[in-house]
Amino acid sequence: MEVGDESKEPMRVGDVKEGVASIALLPSGSLSGHFIQLPQSICYGLHGTELACEMECSRGEDYRLIKLTITDYKAKKEQTVVVERRGHDAARFGNIDHAHGWEKDIVDMVEQKEGKKKILLSFECETLKSDKAAEDHIKQFMPKLSGLDAVVNIGRMSISGLDFEAEAADSKQDSPTS
Repeated sequence: MEVGDESKEPMRVGDVKEGVASIALLPSGSLSGHFIQLPQSICYGLHGTELACEMECSRGEDYRLIKLTITDYKAKKEQTVVVERRGHDAARFGNIDHAHGWEKDIVDMVEQKEGKKKILLSFECETLKSDKAAEDHIKQFMPKLSGLDAVVNIGRMSISGLDFEAEAADSKQDSPTS
């Protein structure tokens, strides 16, 4: 397979947003943070919860599925995607193609995107802050998370396939009109 294989490319390259993410990883397995793209001044909220595996998962001790909600605060809209998390304190996030071993509703969430434009996301920790450095960062940028013993991951993130306007149109079509 060549590097330029079009089956792996997002549908519209212009939709790719690349920036920096600052993510607090909480001891509970959930996460909270921000994605920032400059010079466009795009800022999205990132909120994730770990999805429990109902069977033994054989992908390694550091493997988790995260239900990640991306929030556009200006538009007051959000979209959700299921991503895999690898690594313990220094995390990496990426898309998954299947969720075998998880509950049926999680498998359906991962696989339902076939008809819709799929959200593609990647993140890799470049800077890890813990203890006092993490707490100082959290107090400055995420004060509501202060005192929760989180570690902070900072790194490059890319997101494609986000379309908050299409999501609003889909929800209007899904609502009953009787």
